[in-house]
Amino acid sequence: MIRRRRLPSRLALAQGCLVLALLAAARARAEDAPAHPTLPATKPEAAATEHPAPESHAATPAPESSTPAAAAVEAPAPAAPASTPAAPKRARDEIQGLLNLGVSLTERGDYEAAEIAYRQVLNAQKVGDLELKSALLGLAHMHRRQGALTKAVAIYERFLKDYPGDDRTPDALLDLGRTLRGLGVHKSALARFYNVINSTLKLPGEGLDRYQVLAKTAQFEIAETYFQAGEYADANKFYTRLRLLDLAPADRARAHFKAGYSVRLQGDLEGAVSTLRAYIEQWPADENIPEARYLLAITLREMNRPQEAFAATLDLLRTEKSRIESDPKRWAYWQRRTGNQLANDFFETGDTMNARAIYAGLLELSPEQVWRLPISYQLALCHERLGALDQARKIYQKIVEDLGPTPQADYTELATMSKWRIEHLEWREKTGQQLDTFFGSTTGKQAAITPPPAAAAKTAATP
Repeated sequence: MIRRRRLPSRLALAQGCLVLALLAAARARAEDAPAHPTLPATKPEAAATEHPAPESHAATPAPESSTPAAAAVEAPAPAAPASTPAAPKRARDEIQGLLNLGVSLTERGDYEAAEIAYRQVLNAQKVGDLELKSALLGLAHMHRRQGALTKAVAIYERFLKDYPGDDRTPDALLDLGRTLRGLGVHKSALARFYNVINSTLKLPGEGLDRYQVLAKTAQFEIAETYFQAGEYADANKFYTRLRLLDLAPADRARAHFKAGYSVRLQGDLEGAVSTLRAYIEQWPADENIPEARYLLAITLREMNRPQEAFAATLDLLRTEKSRIESDPKRWAYWQRRTGNQLANDFFETGDTMNARAIYAGLLELSPEQVWRLPISYQLALCHERLGALDQARKIYQKIVEDLGPTPQADYTELATMSKWRIEHLEWREKTGQQLDTFFGSTTGKQAAITPPPAAAAKTAATP
């Protein structure tokens, strides 16, 4: 199937024309300026930039590590001061302006205009190696942000081939590994991350601290890649090693959590419970605590330890407000998911008391109708099963009243079910009264026609 090339937007065309005008002016000024001895500009072959590999339609942006170490090396490194007169100063200023424009447009998500800016640098006649390198890395980063991972891979590979000894080689290898992992090519991604570690050993010692950060980040990415590839034993091994390194507290906490997650996915439920409990106790303020409590609760349920699972669920629902306020969306998501899953499981297996307690706790999580009405219905079912019919009827009636005579389409089924439950309770109550009356009256008639002992004896003696 032939894919049509999408035409640039008017804004992109306008920005492209502006870029061309700036470059033309820069060239004119450069020609009028005094001549300077310059080194021949080395340009990468067009195959890497003008004819990149076709984009994968199924590709999605590569997952990023949320660690501070990873963040330190995510964005393309800023250009260092030029050590050689790659171009006249005014021309270099214009080129640098285009590079800055490309970065800004990429961050804003205007990828078409950003590509125009970077390609003006790559196609310029008087441009030095330093600017070419920055343009290549910027263009690769832009494609990666855009989701065109195959194009990004092609440009990163070209950069590494043309400039193998550049001081930004570890950064390029790191981003290349992440991009390959995003494409699902886990073995190649692992090879690039190991290359990051090897490349930092060959670089000069002036930037030792930065190279150490890069090496630690590469180890995190290796663990993440094993995890995403389903090789949980290797993932656990690397996460456990990371916990022993001199890392920032947030990095060590994340490694501890992912180690417990890996152990669970390996199938070692007992080991997962032990590791997750240790993580929760050691890092109570970490961002992954809500998910860890969810994993702990469902793991205990799978091990047929319902009371411990129930306690873990209530701990999550009753978390202090001060902790929830640090990341309310994350806490709300895991509280709702854990409560719903465990409460439904308890209800289906007949543990109605625990199910009712969890549903009651879930009601307190949000005042929104879309959340409260389905939970209220489940709570009413628990009351009904436990024989608290009046409480159940009140909840059903409240649902019907809140939805009104013409509920929205999303609530039609809930309103119908609630009305049916009310009718069922009324029928149940009426039938019970009728049965009581019937058996009561039958018992009275039997007592009235039963002869007294003397008469019965007399009747029995008559031939």
